[in-house]
Amino acid sequence: MQTQKAVFAAIIIAFAALSVPRHGVAQEQRAAAPIPNTVWVGADGKFESEPDTALVQFNIAPQEKKLADAMQKATQLADQVRQLLRSNEIDPKDAQFSRFATQPMYDYNNGKQTLAGYRVEANISVKVKDFSKLAPLSEGLGTLEVTNTSISYMLESMDAAKIKAVENALRKAHDEANAVALSSGRTLGDLSYASVDTYEPQPIRPMAALAKTAPGAVAPPPTAEFGAEKITVSAHVNALYNLK
Repeated sequence: MQTQKAVFAAIIIAFAALSVPRHGVAQEQRAAAPIPNTVWVGADGKFESEPDTALVQFNIAPQEKKLADAMQKATQLADQVRQLLRSNEIDPKDAQFSRFATQPMYDYNNGKQTLAGYRVEANISVKVKDFSKLAPLSEGLGTLEVTNTSISYMLESMDAAKIKAVENALRKAHDEANAVALSSGRTLGDLSYASVDTYEPQPIRPMAALAKTAPGAVAPPPTAEFGAEKITVSAHVNALYNLK
């Protein structure tokens, strides 16, 4: 009964020229006078894919009484990170600094401000294609003096995924329009107009942080042996077809 009502409503759009907005059409105003012998449809599509890239992010933030000592400690930590990357067959050149800063640190006692030392902060990220390297890499980071470690999964081939989502939405739109044409004894003609919106998901973050453990006793992350969640790219299509 619901299907019959939907088809009947679509026939009204095609022949009685009533304007009935579909989902996603609110921002796209149709012509004031609907076009006879056409059918306007909207459809949603999606494409699911396994992530192809893992983004590993962490911070270096040593603090010492003297700025020179803090800089030296940061340099030592950076060298340890480079060694860890090389040991996992990751080129250190693939790692990127997104922020580097030095700042004085103060203690506040009895309303008085006292210089406690200096902190050197650096945000580092590296993209990893081979997911088998993530476990030893995360375990290695757990032994270093780094903070805010996170691993997120993403899809670098996003443009190709968007195209597949649009193709899926267009197939659904064509099928809906064809159902209207067949139900009214007409034949579906060519596509006259189409608009497309795609929706890109945020990176999946299954592991927010790694707990610090004593050297030599690194516990596996809670996500060990679990696979990464699939990434879903969505698309919405509005299409105008001619009726023969």
